Amino acid sequence: MDMNPTDGGCPAAVIQAEEARDALRVYWTARLSSLAEQRDKTLFAELFRYFAPRVKAYLVRLGLSEAVADEVSQEAMLTVWNKAHLFNAQRASASTWVFTLARNRFIDLKRRERYTQVSLFEDDLLLAERGQGPAAVLAQRVLGALEGLPASQAQVVYLSFYEGKSHSDIAQQLGIPLGSVKSRMRLAFNRLRSQFV
Repeated sequence: MDMNPTDGGCPAAVIQAEEARDALRVYWTARLSSLAEQRDKTLFAELFRYFAPRVKAYLVRLGLSEAVADEVSQEAMLTVWNKAHLFNAQRASASTWVFTLARNRFIDLKRRERYTQVSLFEDDLLLAERGQGPAAVLAQRVLGALEGLPASQAQVVYLSFYEGKSHSDIAQQLGIPLGSVKSRMRLAFNRLRSQFV
């Protein structure tokens, strides 16, 4: 293997690969800067062919399905076209800027999904406030099940889930060992599981 004496023994192939990456970074940054100035569709097509598959692969690694990743990568590339005038080569390379746009699209998608799920359950929440609907029925079943527990078990479950206390906080508040809290929780869950299965 070729060794470059000036780099402290680093293989020449590694140096060449780094130089190739740097050259690509410079090339695509220059191309994106040109797009910002010229708004050339042919130039955009070139950027699209290079970045779109890479952005899609990145989105798949983030957990999106192939189809959704394809759609989001196309949206990100459309943003590249629409916002190319905002690109500043002094602040970021082309790939950093493009992948940041894709990441932002991914975050937007996840937010939309979360808000869509919340809005789907608004009716259920309104029914629950009135003591109706599936959430209210489940809440009544849970409360009934808690009432069927021994007081020591119901107490630790209530403090943990309704007041959000950690096991160590519960142990300190009740003046019992941490192991006792965990044991009571385990016994309570076993009893509750038998009622809900």
